[in-house]
Amino acid sequence: MDILDVAQTRYTTKAYDADKIIAEADFLKLLEVLRLTPSSVNIQPWHVYIAQTPTAKHRIALSMAGMYESNAPKVLDASHTLVLCTRTDVTDEHLEHLLEQEDLSGRFKTEESKQAMAKGRSGYINLYRNERQNLDQWLENQTFIALGQLLLAAGAEGIDATPIGGFDEKILSDELQLTEHGLRPSVVVTLGYRSDADGNATAPKARFQDKYIFTTL
Repeated sequence: MDILDVAQTRYTTKAYDADKIIAEADFLKLLEVLRLTPSSVNIQPWHVYIAQTPTAKHRIALSMAGMYESNAPKVLDASHTLVLCTRTDVTDEHLEHLLEQEDLSGRFKTEESKQAMAKGRSGYINLYRNERQNLDQWLENQTFIALGQLLLAAGAEGIDATPIGGFDEKILSDELQLTEHGLRPSVVVTLGYRSDADGNATAPKARFQDKYIFTTL
């Protein structure tokens, strides 16, 4: 499918057919797309929790009561639900693991280039942590790059998706013990196939016109 066709036809699914399950090979392909997501200085600050059994999806839906209750059926009826989490800090352990993975992948021709990468990356982290004091925002920005890549990939594979920001962060964090793992939940994503009852499937797409959002310098 042409990439523009994907952008024009994908939409945020409001209701899922609980009887339709994503084939394992197709789901694994989406996970690989997530794994390959680009990030600033290759920091990769995300961790993804996968819920595909009724019990696991129920754990996610616990965070969608009260004002968020309309989101719970999406989680429960979707084939798979993902919780995209962001690291709350960049630890030395994470940086060491990342540098070694880059080395194993053949990114460095010399030890000097390896150490230069480490120094440059630490410089960016210190910039956001100390000077700009918005390290958490910078890290979460990277996770939302992953979200965008996932949504487009799902559309290309004919899989419906819904990004969900409406959930109780504390309830979800407590349920998955995210704080203990140095994580916070950034966004929930449901994946599956739309129900015939999904009225959003036939609703026209509404986006601003070019002249409102683009300025050529």
